[in-house]
Amino acid sequence: MAGMEKITFRAEDKQEDFYVLEQTRIGGTDYILVSDSAEGDGEAMILKDLSHDGEEEGIFEPVTDEEELAAVAGVFENMLEDVELQ
Repeated sequence: MAGMEKITFRAEDKQEDFYVLEQTRIGGTDYILVSDSAEGDGEAMILKDLSHDGEEEGIFEPVTDEEELAAVAGVFENMLEDVELQ
């Protein structure tokens, strides 16, 4: 997984690095699956891209709606055959 893209999120006075495992577009909305670990078992999170086309920086928020989360998690599980999201 050496080629995994690392992204940095900034919120007010803190920043955190995540590694992009996969990305997809569903119904015109972009989603990314990120992990806090480049290797092995880490905490994973599905983020929704709220930014508009042409914006220099992306705006992401965690997916919290249970139906939306289940649907997007199912897509990512199919894309990453050996991954199970809980």
